[in-house]
Amino acid sequence: MRKAYSLVNRTDIRESKEAVQSLHIKQIKFPEQTEEFNKRPTKTARRSLSRSISQSSAESHSPVPSDSDSSLDEISPQDKQQKNSKGQTDFCVKDIKQAHFGRREIQIVEQEMGALIALKLRGQGDKPLAGAKIVGCTHITAQTAVLIETLSALGAECRWAACNIFSTHNAVAAALAEEGFPLFAWKGETEEDFWWCIERCVNVDRWQPNMILDDGGDLTHWIYKKHPEILQNIKGVVEESVNGVHRLYQLSKAGKLCVPAINVNDSVTKQKFDNMYCCRESILDGLRKTADVMFGGKQVVVCGYGEVGKGCCAALKAMGSVVYVTEVDPICALQACMNGLRLVKLSEVIRTVDIIITCTGNKNVVVREHMDRMKNGCIVCNMGHSNTEIDVASLRTPELRWLRVRPNLDHIIWPDGKRILLLAKGRLLNLSCSTVPTYVFSITATTQALALIELYNAPEGRYKQDVYLLPKKMDEYVASLHLQTFEAHLTELTDEQAKYLGVNKTGPFKPYYYR
Repeated sequence: MRKAYSLVNRTDIRESKEAVQSLHIKQIKFPEQTEEFNKRPTKTARRSLSRSISQSSAESHSPVPSDSDSSLDEISPQDKQQKNSKGQTDFCVKDIKQAHFGRREIQIVEQEMGALIALKLRGQGDKPLAGAKIVGCTHITAQTAVLIETLSALGAECRWAACNIFSTHNAVAAALAEEGFPLFAWKGETEEDFWWCIERCVNVDRWQPNMILDDGGDLTHWIYKKHPEILQNIKGVVEESVNGVHRLYQLSKAGKLCVPAINVNDSVTKQKFDNMYCCRESILDGLRKTADVMFGGKQVVVCGYGEVGKGCCAALKAMGSVVYVTEVDPICALQACMNGLRLVKLSEVIRTVDIIITCTGNKNVVVREHMDRMKNGCIVCNMGHSNTEIDVASLRTPELRWLRVRPNLDHIIWPDGKRILLLAKGRLLNLSCSTVPTYVFSITATTQALALIELYNAPEGRYKQDVYLLPKKMDEYVASLHLQTFEAHLTELTDEQAKYLGVNKTGPFKPYYYR
């Protein structure tokens, strides 16, 4: 008999209390991991300098592939006939020969994802996802690879595509394809490629998904639009991003949501850690790697002061930038002011700022009128999931010239010579141009895995065709797993203290509505 972990519906608190009582999860021990490093070889032209290096050492080095300078860039992966070492062809990646490099990347990040690895090792016997057929659409990174392999170890069959045309790590995609995962993704897809890859995941002979793991809602949207017959077999959807969750709530409000869905984005662990702490570190990395920018003294406007905006502002302020914030929510706006940031309208500072960062989850936050008024050399980028925040389409007009400077960096040049720097064509900066901290991704990935286990194992009738939130019990469990990395020791309530607060000694310690 499978274990069931209950979740909480926004509108059904009584059921949630019973569900929380049924949540019993064992502590997970973290396995030790090893790390491998890779170095570039000594060039032949430098033989005179390499004589002092031992032959065995020189032979152990191997070149690292680059996603941006491959000699195979001119050939579309769709036009290649590729096989992995097992003779399988049900995949489409940039270059299957990069698989061993991708495997090294995966091995490195595994040591920062101890909770997920431990979940994988613990669940290999019970196989809580046996029979699950999961179709996924997320960023394809080394961290995602650990999640996919964990789901497979727990018994699931997986097919995968990328949710962003720029964020795929080609070597990691090759490593997953080499292991036999049907994966369709490569860095630099066109819009047509993007939908083709999703179609290849969904429309398969003798295979139909019964679970969806989505990031942005594009996969769910495609199934609704092109393959509605599949929905009758779907047991649930797990959605990670604010845009995808917004789409699900719209479907629910209109009475068109056909399956239960779990909103992972609004879980406390996702909001507090992935959205804030992740962006606090990755915003600087993405800007530096793409635009070679120095932050001290720069005037920066951050559009939106949610968790992503808070993380971005904290990082930029710590580096000496002058930070402005735009916000529509008076509560978030007051938080910005209390943190020493100046609240402005974008139109008030558009002529003077050096960097503009959008992170609202909305559309048309930065439009052509704004960009016409920007000063020469202004950097424009997006830290929200969707590419709708910056009106990039309005820049594709005859009077403006696009100059590709490097991957993910375009100069948009006006007739008078003014230019702005557009990063990643308005798509998600950190995953398009750099990466995210592995440890933070582990928190989100663990939450996603547990949500999939819950939906798949839930008895019939527990979840209706609605959007559900994770219970605080599960949020706190995910957090407690990752505390072990720091050798942290939680204080335990006494019986008297627990009674005084009106909570269970083992949690949850926050009400269901806490975020």
